[in-house]
Amino acid sequence: MILPILLSPDPVLNVRCTPVVGDRTDLARDMLDTMYAAPGRGLSGPQVGVTERIFVMDATWKEGLPDPRVFVNPEITAREGAQVNTEGCLSIPDVPRRIARPASVTLAFDGVKGRRSEVFTGMAAACVCHEMDHLDGILITDLPEAPE
Repeated sequence: MILPILLSPDPVLNVRCTPVVGDRTDLARDMLDTMYAAPGRGLSGPQVGVTERIFVMDATWKEGLPDPRVFVNPEITAREGAQVNTEGCLSIPDVPRRIARPASVTLAFDGVKGRRSEVFTGMAAACVCHEMDHLDGILITDLPEAPE
């Protein structure tokens, strides 16, 4: 099911999310459907009105390499390097921003087989950071724009 995406300045987008408790499989499936329909590379709980620590991501589907992912109760445990990308946001359409992010992040999250950890680099690392910001109530317009 395609969910409505909240747009800035909706106050839900500035809420620090609480941990997910229980099974959110249906929500995750709907969030993936919504993300692809938008079309985006990531979508967080608050963007669909759910103030829980969950996001979905597929950093490579637009290049023809689909890899749908669901992250529950994520936490960045390490950051390395630096990169600058132009980011868009489904909740702030048509307002791209140049944002500095780590080139690599390690993300711990709850999966179907328990807590796990994974390293993300490049565009995937930027997507992880962008969605993690959403879970903390931070939008790209709250961040300093990186110089050219």
